[in-house]
Amino acid sequence: MIKPLPKLELKDFNNLTKTLSFNIYDICYTRDEAQRRAYIEYIDEEYNANRLTKMLTSVCDIVGATVLNIAHQDYEPQGASVTMLISEEPMMSEGISNTEAPGPLPETVVAHLDKSHITVHTYPESHPDNGISTFRVDIDVSTCGRISPLKALNYLIHRFDSDIITMDYRVRGFTRDVDGIKHYIDHEINSIQNFIAEDTKERYQMIDVNVFQENIFHTKMMLKEFELDNYLFGITEKELGGEVCNRIKQRLEREMLEIFYGRNI
Repeated sequence: MIKPLPKLELKDFNNLTKTLSFNIYDICYTRDEAQRRAYIEYIDEEYNANRLTKMLTSVCDIVGATVLNIAHQDYEPQGASVTMLISEEPMMSEGISNTEAPGPLPETVVAHLDKSHITVHTYPESHPDNGISTFRVDIDVSTCGRISPLKALNYLIHRFDSDIITMDYRVRGFTRDVDGIKHYIDHEINSIQNFIAEDTKERYQMIDVNVFQENIFHTKMMLKEFELDNYLFGITEKELGGEVCNRIKQRLEREMLEIFYGRNI
């Protein structure tokens, strides 16, 4: 395991900004317009503003932050947003750190934090004519001080259990020690993957694109296993013919590959 950097004696507050950004995608096939509407309604209910607020409150607990303010909104015809402002806990435990290790596992609202924030936005959408629907969730966890958004990584991955996940982690700004020397990062990191639980690594294929000199880290993940029944809404494979199943599978796989590689095929 990579050791954390020696504890720094800072001149003032640690004002390094650490931001973890998620793009989470779930893909689904709906056979007709009625099923498509039913899927969108299901997603809107499952990830409405109130439920997303509870989820982000759990994120605050995991990273060790106090919620100061919450703003949330459901949209028409679909989608939701939440924003939270947060602050570092008044009595911070020394056990909370940026050490490279997976954070806790679990068993869209905006919240405002002092110097920090968490936001979530949902985007249900569908292809105009081939039955594919894609649900996207964007999450940003931005913190200052000793609290780290990386501690919430595994909770969010397991909570959404998605087909494709893209993650960006960046440390911005600088903080000074008592000798006036600038520090542009306060912990060692060479990959977001070092913070991901082993069971997740077994289920997903992953690609890193990192810019170490700029403290920018990017990881893309896509599920390895593909079972068609997991992607059918309101129907099962048994109800469809073999040729139909093959066509649907090709459409779903193409959608996933295009999102994962960020280009049309």
